Formats: sequence, structure tokens, C-alpha cells
Amino acid sequence: MRSYDDDALPLQPPIRLPDEATLAAAVRGAPLAEELKPEGDDAEVLAAWADRCRERLAAEEGLLLELIRMFLSREPAKGDIPETLSGLGLVRQAEPYTLSWLGLWAARLIIADTTGQEIPIMGSLADGDASALLHGLRSYPEAERGEELAGWLKNRDTDAAAQIAAVLGTVSPLSRAVGVELLWSDLGEDGRLALSRLLEEPKLGAVIAARSGREDRQPVPEEIAWVLVDMAAALLEFGDEPGEVINSIAMGMNSEEQTNTIAMLAFGDHPWTGRVLQVFIDHHPDERVAAAARKALRRLRGLGDLRT
Repeated sequence: MRSYDDDALPLQPPIRLPDEATLAAAVRGAPLAEELKPEGDDAEVLAAWADRCRERLAAEEGLLLELIRMFLSREPAKGDIPETLSGLGLVRQAEPYTLSWLGLWAARLIIADTTGQEIPIMGSLADGDASALLHGLRSYPEAERGEELAGWLKNRDTDAAAQIAAVLGTVSPLSRAVGVELLWSDLGEDGRLALSRLLEEPKLGAVIAARSGREDRQPVPEEIAWVLVDMAAALLEFGDEPGEVINSIAMGMNSEEQTNTIAMLAFGDHPWTGRVLQVFIDHHPDERVAAAARKALRRLRGLGDLRT
């Protein structure tokens, strides 16, 4: 089966799926069910059908691409419905010929197989811990984010804000940005108080201040590189265009100012520094800035060797 570059696929928003029994019933009613004979309980039927989908689509790359195109665009099939997609029950049997529930389910599995991206299902984060919540919410639009957060909060006591605050320093840059936003905007006084308690933390406190507009907490010099990389990395993690990542650090600076800033990034120890510098190397239109990024990346690797 063809593999896809995960960096080329931006984070996808959540999907809604019915329960396991409904999906298994759709499998048993699919045109190819009589031939392929899925057997067992609902979970076994779905596992077997996932394998059948992988096998059939791997044999016809065009069908695989069409399934992924329909999933990403949410648009109907183009032209005649491919017999394999119809037979597997992946496309609705009446106009508009969009993906069925089973098609969304199968496409989600295949995208996970080929890119490693686990597209969230609405309601699936309710039982996870705070780290899993922030990771899952990275791609949620605002309305769906509020709905998912409400489900997560439903069975938790009043320390929900503290649980989220406790993981901000260990999650990914985009998850951290989501957590700061939830605490600042969605969890009321408890959330804002939890953020305030973290302001004096090195690096993390500087990022929180930058994201929440706290001018009373300015970064010390050794934190500036960490904050710049963290905020650029959040855009990179989401799948934004390279130009957006570059602009988040360039911020209207001229070429000389940008080269000086890029040089400074090498002395930070943010785990995403190398990836951010690579964006400048590959995509910055000014060769002087790209050259500064290459030099900074070499210095970063040398400093990394010294640290280890």
C-alpha cells in the first residue's frame, strides 16, 4: 500500500461515527458480504472487514486515492461509482454518492496506516487523561472542541484545570497551545489561576505569558529562543504552510535581523528547534537567511553532542 508523507497531510478535524453495532450491521449488509462472509461478533466482523478493505484497496491504488480524496474533501465520487468501493459498502448507494459511515470508518483506518495520523472520533476523548485530551483536540474546530471538552469534564471533579495545567510542560507544542487556550478561555477563574501559578516556571511560563498576553511576565534572554520555536512548532505541527511558520519568527524583521534571530535559536534546547530550522533552510526565499539556518542547525547538532 502506498505510503504518504505525514508532514504533507495537515491535521484532520474529527469525524462522527455510529457505534460498533451499527457499523458491523453495515458490513453484514454490504454487497460483498455474501462473498467475503464476515463472521463473529461485531468487533470480529469489523476487524475482518478492515483487512478486506486493505487488501482490495492495496491492489488498486487508484481506488485508494479516490477513497482518501473523498474523505479529505467530503465530496461525492467523481463519475461512475467504483465497483469495489460500492461492494465494500464504503459509498452511499444513493445520490449524493459520498462516503457512507463505513467509508468514513475505513478511510480513517487507512489514513492511520499510511500516515500515522489518528483522526479523532467525536466523543472518544471523554475517558482519556489530560495529555490525551490536548493531543486529540489539536485539530478540533471551535464548536466541536467545546462539545468534546464538555464530555471530558462531565465525569471529573473540580481539579480538571489543575490536571490540564500539570501536563502543559510535557505535551507537544500544539497540544500546549490548546491547553493554554482552554485554561484561559474555557475553564473560567480556575483555569486562569492554574496558568498564573505556572508563570514563574522557566520556558513554560514564558510561553504561557506570550500566548495569554501577560505583559507582566517577560521572557529572560535564554527563554526567547524557546518561546519562538515553541510557537512556530505549533504551526508546523498543525500542518500550516511553511510561509506561516517562517512569518511567525520573522515578524516583519529585515534579513539581517532574521539571521541574528536564527543564530540565537541554536542555543535553545527546544526539541523542535531542528525541525523549525529545516523549514527556514528549505523554504526561506532569502538565501542569506537560509544559510544562517543551515549554520544554526550545524551548531545545534554540535551542542547536542556536547550535552549528551
